[in-house]
Amino acid sequence: MTDFIPYADESSVLTIGEFTVENRTDRISLYGSLALTKDKIGLGYAKTLQSLLNGIVTELEKSDLPDKIAIKPTKTIANPFN
Repeated sequence: MTDFIPYADESSVLTIGEFTVENRTDRISLYGSLALTKDKIGLGYAKTLQSLLNGIVTELEKSDLPDKIAIKPTKTIANPFN
């Protein structure tokens, strides 16, 4: 797995096949599709996913967590290419 550190920043993205993991300081967003095929590629994807989830759980267990957080709204910025 790359240097994806859960909840560390607002910009890290991890892609596993067609599955995307986006980092935020208050949440991790998961979306897309991931086929864990019974071959070496599937095993690699499964190990990457396992490492990611273990890292997320470890990071969550380090903190005194509230029952529920208020999700920060996404900020919209002007397109710098216009």
